[in-house]
Amino acid sequence: MSGQQPVDVTELNVAQLQDVRKQLEQELQHLTASYGQLKAAQARFRTCIESINAIQSQKSQRELLVPLTSSLYVPGKLTDSKKVLVDVGTGYYVERSTEDAQKMYEGRVDFVSKSLEQLQETITRKEDNMRVVRDILVVKVSQQQQQAGGAEGQTQKA
Repeated sequence: MSGQQPVDVTELNVAQLQDVRKQLEQELQHLTASYGQLKAAQARFRTCIESINAIQSQKSQRELLVPLTSSLYVPGKLTDSKKVLVDVGTGYYVERSTEDAQKMYEGRVDFVSKSLEQLQETITRKEDNMRVVRDILVVKVSQQQQQAGGAEGQTQKA
């Protein structure tokens, strides 16, 4: 736990509820953006697995485009279809056998899949919390309006 105490939202006033709703909206935006980034990473890892499979199926030298950056490719020849360079992060590359590289990327896909499941659960909880806060906020605003309307009626009778 992060040291936060649970709060009974039914005891909060309208301004506090609006603050809680705003905080939940910000958290949901952040979590949703993180979910999208993880899905993109998962897709990249799956593309790497597909590329390795394509390399393994090649029996002879093959011309291909080698990525230097995300938008710059140079022509090259594949001379050894049993070994590949694998991006291990922060600009570092390691030579691996195609089997090891494939296992590594499959492991990353599995890890990201588990992270996505956990993140989806968190997003669902936050959305549920958001609905509860929104419903309570509607009730409290309605009560305030009724009280304000009742007070005006009593003032007019006097």
